[in-house]
Amino acid sequence: MGFIKAFSGALGGSFADQWKDYYTPRSDVPATAAVFQAVPSGTNNGRGSNTKGSANIITNGSKIVVPEGTALITLQDGAVTGFIAEPGGFEFKSDDVNSKSMFAGDGIIASTIKSSFEKFKFGGQPGSQQLAFYVNLKEIPNNKFGTQSEIYWDDAFFGTQVGAVTRGTYTLKITDPILFVKNFVPAMYLQPDAPVFDFADMDNDAGAQLFNEVVGSLSAAFSNYTNDPSKGNRMSKIQGDQIGFAQSLSQAVEDAYQWKSDRGLEIVKTAILAIEYDEDTKELMKDVKKADSLSGARGNAFFQQAAARGLQGAGENGGGAGMAFMGMGMNAAGGMAGAVQQPNTGNSYNPNFGAQPEQPKEEAPKADDPMTKLADAKKMLDAGVITQEDFDKLKSQVLGI
Repeated sequence: MGFIKAFSGALGGSFADQWKDYYTPRSDVPATAAVFQAVPSGTNNGRGSNTKGSANIITNGSKIVVPEGTALITLQDGAVTGFIAEPGGFEFKSDDVNSKSMFAGDGIIASTIKSSFEKFKFGGQPGSQQLAFYVNLKEIPNNKFGTQSEIYWDDAFFGTQVGAVTRGTYTLKITDPILFVKNFVPAMYLQPDAPVFDFADMDNDAGAQLFNEVVGSLSAAFSNYTNDPSKGNRMSKIQGDQIGFAQSLSQAVEDAYQWKSDRGLEIVKTAILAIEYDEDTKELMKDVKKADSLSGARGNAFFQQAAARGLQGAGENGGGAGMAFMGMGMNAAGGMAGAVQQPNTGNSYNPNFGAQPEQPKEEAPKADDPMTKLADAKKMLDAGVITQEDFDKLKSQVLGI
């Protein structure tokens, strides 16, 4: 039993006239939906659309269309009876020996899907009525994540633990529809007239569980990324590397919760909207910025300019050049000082700047003034340092009497 292929690709105009009754996906399915029921539709000569009901039960002779980017799964008593991932039109025949239970389309790994099909397929002879559901094979956007408090991880670049509050979005892809439906989708979404399984639905507990698991994996994801040498070990690159960080996050989720191997789910891309680092991490980042700005040729130029400014300032303040260059060889100090641009000289350089200034020559002491000598002697006499006799003798010598 199963499906007989009627045509490939989209439902054509002339062929549509022959299919008065057929099943298609419901028209109000959002991009964030993962599983949704097939609904019966009809096409008249005017190409109008008429939805006659929402029952997703197909029977012998039912025609069903599988659009691009979707897969069709049929179920009976909770077991998988058929799977189609090839775009086109098909007819359900439970009593036709030529019908097939499974087709593999583009982008589907046949061996993986067949393995899942064998594991979950119906054990007996399927009946003439089946539940039909579509599974979204496109990227499912706008899945949010965020932390209410800091998460911490060991950062290879900083060489220590860092922390941040972050939020963003990610896209999902269902890589194995059978695993996803059987192992993850709750039973309430796999019944007649079932609601749409929408990840954006706030009442979808399964979607909320995925949110919590992603948040629980963020610390490991940041660690995976910043400790991967191929990604440069730089936390600042995460926000611009949607695919690279998605790979780190997907790996962290897989290690912790086995999304791909048990649920047929994979994270494809991420968009980090904000990262607010804790205070200790901010201080570390300030130091890193300083170190980056002082690295290489830029740093050498900065140190030369700073040293030269110190030498020039010391000279203007009347000495102290030795203090500015304490511990440095005078040749090194003079070399740096020689590169300083002198004020008010345009772009020219003064090659003599930084050399030891020439000391003024001491003038020969002038001859003593006689009156000064006598005045000094009188002060000594008044102070009792010399006697009257000593003063009279000096006075006679100075005056030549």
